[in-house]
Amino acid sequence: MDEHLTVLLPLAAVWLAAGVVADGLPRLDRARALRRRTGWLSALVLTGLALTAAVLAAGLQSAGTTALDRAAAGLTLAAAPALVVAVCTVRRIRWLRAGAGAFAAAPDTPAPHGLRAAAAHPLIGLPLQVTALAMLGAVLPAAGLDVFATPAVAGPATTVAVLGVIAIGVRHALRHNRLAERALPPAAATSARAAGPLHV
Repeated sequence: MDEHLTVLLPLAAVWLAAGVVADGLPRLDRARALRRRTGWLSALVLTGLALTAAVLAAGLQSAGTTALDRAAAGLTLAAAPALVVAVCTVRRIRWLRAGAGAFAAAPDTPAPHGLRAAAAHPLIGLPLQVTALAMLGAVLPAAGLDVFATPAVAGPATTVAVLGVIAIGVRHALRHNRLAERALPPAAATSARAAGPLHV
C-alpha cells in the first residue's frame, strides 16, 4: 500500500462517516436523538477539517515527493467543498445542536418539523457529501484506479460525478422543502384569520 494512501484513507473514512450521519439527521423524530447525532456530526466535521488542513499545510510547506506531498496534491479537488463546510456547514450544525438542545429536556420530546427541516438544509448535507465524493476521487488514483488518466474514461467519469452532485443537491432541496412545508401553520387557519372581520 502506498504511503499517501495510508494518509488519504482515514480522511476519506471521516468525511464519508460525516456524510452518512448528516443524511440521517432529518429522519430523527426525537429532539434528544437529534441533539446527540448532531454532536457526533460536529465531532466528525471538525476532525475532517483539521486533518484536511493539516495534510494540505504539510504538503505546502515541503517541496518534494513525500507521501504528504502526494496526499496534498490529491486533496486539491476536496479543498473547495471542505471550505464550504468550514464557512457554512459548521455554523448550521452549531445552530441545529443548540435548537435541538432546547427541546431535549425530556427523552421523548418530538423534534419539531422546523428543526428537522433545518437538519435537511442543503448546506448541511450537500457540502459534506460532495467532500466525501472528492475524497473518493483522491483515494482511487492512490489505490491504482486512476479513471481520469485515460481520456476515453475521464469524460464519462466526470459527467457521472457532476450528475451525481446535482442529484444529491436536488434530493436535499426536495427533502428540505417537504419538511419546511410541514412546519408551516395549516393553510385553513391562515386563510380564516385573513378573511376575518377588520376591527377598527
